[in-house]
Amino acid sequence: MKSLSCLLVFSLGIFIQMSYCHSSITTCLPQKNAALFILGDSLFDNGNNNYINTTISYQANYYPYGETFFKYPSGRFSDGRMIPDVVAELAKLPILPPYLHPGRVEHVYGVNFASGGAGALRETSQGFVIDLKTQVSYLKDLKNVFSERLGNAVAEEIVSKSVYLISIGSNDYGTLLNPDSDPVFPPGDHQGFVDSVIGNLTDAIKEIYNVGGRKFGFVNVGPIGCVPAIRVLVNNGSTCLEEFSAIARQHNTALSEKLLELEKQLKGFKYSVNDFYGALSEVLNNPTKYGFKDPSVGCCGGGAYRGDQSCGGNKGTKEYELCDNVNEHLFFDSNHVTDRASQHFAELIWNGNHSVTTPYNLKQLFEF
Repeated sequence: MKSLSCLLVFSLGIFIQMSYCHSSITTCLPQKNAALFILGDSLFDNGNNNYINTTISYQANYYPYGETFFKYPSGRFSDGRMIPDVVAELAKLPILPPYLHPGRVEHVYGVNFASGGAGALRETSQGFVIDLKTQVSYLKDLKNVFSERLGNAVAEEIVSKSVYLISIGSNDYGTLLNPDSDPVFPPGDHQGFVDSVIGNLTDAIKEIYNVGGRKFGFVNVGPIGCVPAIRVLVNNGSTCLEEFSAIARQHNTALSEKLLELEKQLKGFKYSVNDFYGALSEVLNNPTKYGFKDPSVGCCGGGAYRGDQSCGGNKGTKEYELCDNVNEHLFFDSNHVTDRASQHFAELIWNGNHSVTTPYNLKQLFEF
């Protein structure tokens, strides 16, 4: 096919110069057919929960969310961009739309399936979110669309050369919390629960592999005991909930071990794991090194550390505070990082060294 350049206008108003067009569709295929597909939870959700039957607790489509970069509440749990938005930019791709966004979008550059509140376990926030298994089913449907519109050969090429970036697990472990009990996190051995989460994630990975996916990126579970919403449950926020962060470390160890197994079992399987736990902990411990002030306080919310989850005034508590300079904050609301923090973490995912992203970074995956 003769190559020609074309100028696209995406539904989000982003202009992008791409490499060549396919006669059977209205968009152009990305260079090397390397797209980016996003799966996961609210760390990655860019608005899918706007389009499902859920409650306001699982949405961020109201002020002051989106106040900086987009200048409107897009559904992202941030003042601006999320980590995948920045990763797409670094990969020279357009900002990816949410999969459920209405209207005709070809998705040959990739798409975002993530859903705020989702977990690897179907039971996590069941009925209010798009669980991981359902997100994978959307990917399967999309491949069928590619096959119908582009032919099987091109569809297989897109799926095999693309990167699948996943963030999942923190909401599953959040189901173990009981804020009304003492202690709020039950003592005991939770390895069985971790095994269940890793087992469901492994099933999802294998499903994507069977669809044709070969290149996977993972963001491990962060120090979940240190977000403002959890800190306020412990001595009014004076310390992190260490027991809760400990289960994240269990998860991360199990994830790394499982990926090593899969690398041996699945031909052509390549992956990148970003140590989000370590990267976030580093900023928490050395905020001024990265240009942040008090990293434990959210920009938007109320109560100690602005951790009462009242940002926007739509979740039961009308009054909330909003900081003067969001760029000084690690967290935007009681649980989620700011646009500026997303920029920092995305750059580590994209081209971080082996101290934070192994065995490859995402840039290297795209080059395979």
